[in-house]
Amino acid sequence: MRLTLCAPCLFGLEGPLGNELRHMDMENVAPENGRVYFTGDESAVARANIRSRFAERVLIVLGRFPAHSFDELFEGVRALPWEDFIPSDGAFPVKGWALESALHSVPDCQKIVKKAVVERLRSVYGLSWFSEEGESFPIQFAIMKNEAALYIDTSGTGLHKRGYRPAQVAAPLRETLAAAIVDIARYRGRGDFCDPFCGSGTIAIEAALAALNRAPGSRREFAAEAWRCLPRGIWQAERNLARSREYSGDYHIFASDIDPRAVALARENARRAGVEKCIEFSVSDARDFSRQTENGTLCTNPPYGERLLEKEAAAELMRAFGKTMRKTENWKTCVISSLENFENVYGKRADKRRRLYNGMIPCQLYMYL
Repeated sequence: MRLTLCAPCLFGLEGPLGNELRHMDMENVAPENGRVYFTGDESAVARANIRSRFAERVLIVLGRFPAHSFDELFEGVRALPWEDFIPSDGAFPVKGWALESALHSVPDCQKIVKKAVVERLRSVYGLSWFSEEGESFPIQFAIMKNEAALYIDTSGTGLHKRGYRPAQVAAPLRETLAAAIVDIARYRGRGDFCDPFCGSGTIAIEAALAALNRAPGSRREFAAEAWRCLPRGIWQAERNLARSREYSGDYHIFASDIDPRAVALARENARRAGVEKCIEFSVSDARDFSRQTENGTLCTNPPYGERLLEKEAAAELMRAFGKTMRKTENWKTCVISSLENFENVYGKRADKRRRLYNGMIPCQLYMYL
């Protein structure tokens, strides 16, 4: 079965995600704002879920059509082949969003989509009532500028939830964003890697996973694994293939934080991720950073605060950290921050900048190469 698939992502990660999918041998890879479309067979569903570092989910695209009215939405949804995936006892919860469209009431759109799917399945299965006691097929809709797109979510829990971070410190960095920062910095396991503001350890853990070429989803389950419409064997086959592509080596990854509780938590998260032997943790003040290297990559997410006093404290911290880093040598440095005038505060103009989003917070990745 050939499938059209969609992988939503954080804004700014469309390029890395598109490249990643091409390296997985996906076809017709087409990045758009906040998502990447591609095509593949049933195995592609398992492969993208298990191996993607940057996608938030993997969705099956059922169809896209104009929807200027509730009637158009209903008829468009009812015309789609839901029975190709959803069995007679399948559960199909509906959620979605609408922007810049005549259909702006999301609850009303949810009801219309649900009703249309029920009508389609009723006509196919000849049932008057659906128990929805079987496996779950979460339906998503997106209505943008009066065009509706309908999907079935194969992932279930978001792909950024790798399973190694049940607890975290304040303002954690999403795992997919941390992985992308490591990728943009071009760290591939060679040389030293360091995060001096490690918090719950996410950047260092994602760096270790990248160095090992370990699939981030190899240790978790996905909604579509329970689906009868997909071959059962594809999941184990793709996990085996992913494991066969892993590397081993002597890696020099360092993570530190001024907060001993954060370091203890980061170490525990690394243990859950199976990479604790790859990372050396320590309690230290980033303002005293003096680690020497011949070839180092430093990626970090320092505090940047959202309230005025927090911003002032964050700016002062970055001023001191920038002064410290100007005394070091051979460190390629990538700092993600939402601070205004970061370069002035840090004391040096970045060689490159890249716009990224930490959740809903617009940030810049400042790269000193």
